Amino acid sequence: MATKTAAKPAKKPAAAKTAKAKKAPAKRKPAARKLRPGTPGGVPSSLVPLKARIRTIPDYPKKGILFRDITTLFLDPYGFRKVVDDLVQPHAGRRIDVVAGIEARGFIIGGAVAHQLSVGFIPVRKKGKLPWETIGVDYQLEYGTDRIEIHRDAVTKGQSVLLVDDLIATGGTAIAAIQLLRQAGANLIGCSFVIDLPDLGGKKRIEDMGIPVQALVEFEGH
Repeated sequence: MATKTAAKPAKKPAAAKTAKAKKAPAKRKPAARKLRPGTPGGVPSSLVPLKARIRTIPDYPKKGILFRDITTLFLDPYGFRKVVDDLVQPHAGRRIDVVAGIEARGFIIGGAVAHQLSVGFIPVRKKGKLPWETIGVDYQLEYGTDRIEIHRDAVTKGQSVLLVDDLIATGGTAIAAIQLLRQAGANLIGCSFVIDLPDLGGKKRIEDMGIPVQALVEFEGH
């Protein structure tokens, strides 16, 4: 009797050759680097000089005046930080008891400098803006006079004070602030400004009073 040969198990069909092979995921291109505001011409923010971060507005507040607008500098986080660091750096290790800032942009810069130096802050304000007893100094304007004031108890006699403002032009307001702080008993150890307009001579007038002056940038004209 013939024996039956066991049937071999059928082979599993190979994967269809027509099946499409999975494609490897495409490599993503690196995202374009976003530049911070205030980077003209696509230059990285850290390479833009402070002077280029300051906007110039012609014929403001009157015809013939070039107004140096530092609100663009305040808006730029790198620029604002650099301004504060550069104003603080020369005073590292010096005794400064308090920073005084002149109304109004001097409040912004002076407050930040005082914070970095870990000292207090004195607002030098226009007449009638402070709520308590004040002392003040009148100073000459092109037409008429003006007055700045501080609180009577803002300064302790002999305190070392650094005066800060955004700009020095003819020096009228800054010199009045120096006289006022000295009247209150302060020892003025220096004046710091972001902008100097050397053609108007204010920096030299303050230096002639025996006070060192720091300015970060200069602009010609007025």
